[in-house]
Amino acid sequence: MCLALQALAQTPPADEWSGLSAQATRAYDRGAYAESEKLYASALALAERLGPQDDRLAASLSNLATAYRAEGRYEEAEKLYRRALAIWQKAPEGRETHLVTALSNLAGIYRLEARYTEAESLYRDALAICEQALGAASVDAAMVLNNLGVLYQTQGKYEDAQKVHTRALAIRERALGPEHPDVAVTLTNLGEVYRSQWRLAEARPLYERAIAIREKTLGANDPRLAESLNNLALLYKTGQRYAEAEGLYRRSLNICEKALGPAHPRVAIELNNLGKLAAAQGQYPEAKRLYERALAIWEKALGPDHPDLSSGIGNLASLYYAQRKYGQAEALYRRARRIDEAHFGTVHATFAADLNNLGTVYYARRQYGEAEEFFQKSIATYERALGPDSPSLADPLLNLAALYLARQRMGEAAALYRRGLPLRERALGADHPKLADALENYAAALRKLEDYAEAEAAQVRATRIRVQMALRAETETGS
Repeated sequence: MCLALQALAQTPPADEWSGLSAQATRAYDRGAYAESEKLYASALALAERLGPQDDRLAASLSNLATAYRAEGRYEEAEKLYRRALAIWQKAPEGRETHLVTALSNLAGIYRLEARYTEAESLYRDALAICEQALGAASVDAAMVLNNLGVLYQTQGKYEDAQKVHTRALAIRERALGPEHPDVAVTLTNLGEVYRSQWRLAEARPLYERAIAIREKTLGANDPRLAESLNNLALLYKTGQRYAEAEGLYRRSLNICEKALGPAHPRVAIELNNLGKLAAAQGQYPEAKRLYERALAIWEKALGPDHPDLSSGIGNLASLYYAQRKYGQAEALYRRARRIDEAHFGTVHATFAADLNNLGTVYYARRQYGEAEEFFQKSIATYERALGPDSPSLADPLLNLAALYLARQRMGEAAALYRRGLPLRERALGADHPKLADALENYAAALRKLEDYAEAEAAQVRATRIRVQMALRAETETGS
């Protein structure tokens, strides 16, 4: 026994490391993140004895970081990704693909933490390596471009996102063929850019093509197909084609339950999506049942304080808000804020959104002083986290403008509408119904200020959007 331990300390057997890593990956794939963490940690302990530049050490660090990321432990994940990156940066030529992946992994953590400038810098470093060593039209470059596009979309930089996703799509189609699963990933991301801008007719064929690719290459029961079905369902929900959306969501749920098991976190995502669809149709008891089932899965799989719970808690809170159950809504919004503060701190876009949500509750109760304070704090937090021109600022700016409108503070309201409207348009496009709502409120403020010409211009824009929405709905219904 002593000899065996001594030998292990000197040269850990590769098959033991590989076996632990494979077990960890299987645990991760079935959503058992705590189990995968322990197994990856054991594999890392073996790899630490192989020397500071061994490929298996870098792989183990990256794998354990990915488990931490899934558990919402971003700070710990960042440290391990940094160690892995440092190893690959010192690696000999021929390891550029690993270095590109390491840079992208660390950038992904920065994106989750809303450290967008740092994330973009790392993605650009990865692109430079691709261009110099792997080729600007390599599949590695396409992967980085895809991730950079997701970053831009997160920031509301839709024009930039569209450009890099289009470039990534061309590379992947040429390098991998038009029916490769990676092509479906980029098609989906490009579709998301269009859907976010209310360009539904342009998004739809991209989603449909992604579904066709995944169904053909991966099979009808693959969870990646479920992702594509979700995207098309969301488009139908956005266009108020609820029956078609529900069919796709339920098919997606069925795939995930069969492939991953009924307690997998992905199943919670499917249930949450169905809950939002039910809520959009005013089916509040059904929405509540779905939300609570999703939260129960998340809590059991991830723990009660995981950041993924925050959005589910917020959805249930919004359901209570829609039913004017403001006390229950506030309690849940406060719980979401506590989770987000613990994971992201108080200078983060997610925390700013929590403050805005609490402001809406107090506004609905006509507790205008408290609501104003929450909206102002939300604005200040967004500005610190994302800068003064982020499209994310539109919500608290326009909410505070509506509050001032209700309090007859017309000059302050008009000033906020002037700032918030361009940001909302940049985020959602020129024809989004939420833009029409804000334009109508702005017009009301301007009339009170006797600025009738500008009020008429705002009202005309709002009316044009309403007409276009009605025509689009009629076209979609007839298609």
